Amino acid sequence: QVQLMESGGGSVQAGGSLNLSCTASEYTYKDYCMGWFRQGPAKGYEAVARIYGDSEIGYYADSVQGRFIISKDSAKNILYLQMNSLKPEDTGTYYCAAYWRSSCYNSWKRFQYASRGQGTQVTVSS
Repeated sequence: QVQLMESGGGSVQAGGSLNLSCTASEYTYKDYCMGWFRQGPAKGYEAVARIYGDSEIGYYADSVQGRFIISKDSAKNILYLQMNSLKPEDTGTYYCAAYWRSSCYNSWKRFQYASRGQGTQVTVSS
């Protein structure tokens, strides 16, 4: 089972930016799609962004479209989430996850991950 570890969380004021990283223990992108989801006090669990291993195209929740960018460094097995124009409602614990590629969209939306990290806290103050 792939091991995932997030980093880069913190506290920022509204309008600020953070860049989250997720390091994977092994090459994951061939068999999985990768993504981020969050658990926040306002909305509970929310699927935030996902990306396929053979593509640079990211897919996003409506709530973060245009503000967040998902990317990866396949050579280093690192997944990123660049978060810009942060809002207080973005506050929460952010998780990196691996989903089976064959059911990526549904798995991402339903939080049916093959593996996830321990999470990193993001706090956005107004």
